[in-house]
Amino acid sequence: MLLLFPGQGSQKPGMAKDLVAAFPAAREVFERADAALGTQLGTLCFDGPADALTKTHNAQPALLAHGAAVWAVVKDRVGAKVQGAAGHSLGEFSAYHAAGALALEDAVQLVRRRGELMYETGVQVPGAMAAILGALQRPIEELCREAGSVGVCVPANYNNTEQIVISGEVAAVEAAMELAKDAGAKRAMRLQVSGAFHSPLMQPAEAGLAQALSSATWSAPRVPVWSNVTAEPVTDPAVARDLLVRQLTSPVRWVDVVRNMAARFPGTTFVEMGPGAVLSGLVKRLAPDCKTMTCGTVPEVEALLALG
Repeated sequence: MLLLFPGQGSQKPGMAKDLVAAFPAAREVFERADAALGTQLGTLCFDGPADALTKTHNAQPALLAHGAAVWAVVKDRVGAKVQGAAGHSLGEFSAYHAAGALALEDAVQLVRRRGELMYETGVQVPGAMAAILGALQRPIEELCREAGSVGVCVPANYNNTEQIVISGEVAAVEAAMELAKDAGAKRAMRLQVSGAFHSPLMQPAEAGLAQALSSATWSAPRVPVWSNVTAEPVTDPAVARDLLVRQLTSPVRWVDVVRNMAARFPGTTFVEMGPGAVLSGLVKRLAPDCKTMTCGTVPEVEALLALG
């Protein structure tokens, strides 16, 4: 069994509300997260409003808390079966928590700080992101380089072979969107984000995140966590900290992460921990020989526990 944790965009009002009502372990996670952050994170998750929950510095700890709550409920029953973990962007922090490398309090404080730094950098250095959907007749890297004549533009998320997110300066991203359409993209659409995440424009956030990561207490993860940056398993906390800083300005290599995990554990089951089913859908395309399960609601938790 391999655990996957979603990234920003999967949050929605009502998330984890049924879990907290049904399971004391989930309720304790949100109580601890609220205490660590000095906010009512649980209330925001359960009741919204959506515009506040979507803000980067709220969405990131909200998603981590939901994943951590699910894990707290199921870990005693399924923990021995887990062979590794990964997370999409901020989800990588959730994966390190589930792997025992970060206590809950450190994890939620880290992603709150990460969200603040990313938002502040987006204000200081405005940028954009766009999703490019469909098969392209030219490599996305080539299109980004061409668009680079008017500003920074890079691939940010390799989600699957026909879903790539680009990131950079507004004019360059818009130029790359037009180039992508000319190269056969079915759709090219701007994303509602507060900055050019996973691009060189996020560099001003690196020092603050590095400081926060160094201030947290780390343990060696009990199972490997696959890095977004290298798509390789990590078991050394020092390496983890370095790669999490680099992740701010590096593309999320999700295609390689999933394929490398599936190659290491053929036919395994990927379990998406938290709201939604975005990552499960990607796994079905990238590793069709593997099984997928979602685990973010009470019925889904019960289905996982029923496996024994």
